[in-house]
Amino acid sequence: MQFMTMLKMREDAGPPPPDFYEAMGAYIAGVAASGRLITTGGLLPSSAGVEVRATTGGIVVTHGPFTEATELIGGYAVFKVGSRDEAIAMATEFVQLHVDHWPGWEGASEIRQIAEPPPR
Repeated sequence: MQFMTMLKMREDAGPPPPDFYEAMGAYIAGVAASGRLITTGGLLPSSAGVEVRATTGGIVVTHGPFTEATELIGGYAVFKVGSRDEAIAMATEFVQLHVDHWPGWEGASEIRQIAEPPPR
């Protein structure tokens, strides 16, 4: 099973401290070595983003920043794990890493299983 975790946080949290980058690097290296990491990445601020939305009147393109949002997706990871519970445990570790190494950090991790095509 593959799961995507999306890390949501306030955009005005400021840059992470150097200690956080070291802890994140060690965590990612460990998960990659275990064979459970498919991909991971951080996202640029919403000021560099664009939203394309379908409405009853057509397509609307909105350029960031998206000031109405209180939390935005700041990063993501895709894991290959054996169960939903394992995905939850990994997301919990990841959020705890933020709490432990980024003073005052608040946020959430949304976990979604990636749909697989039905067997042929």
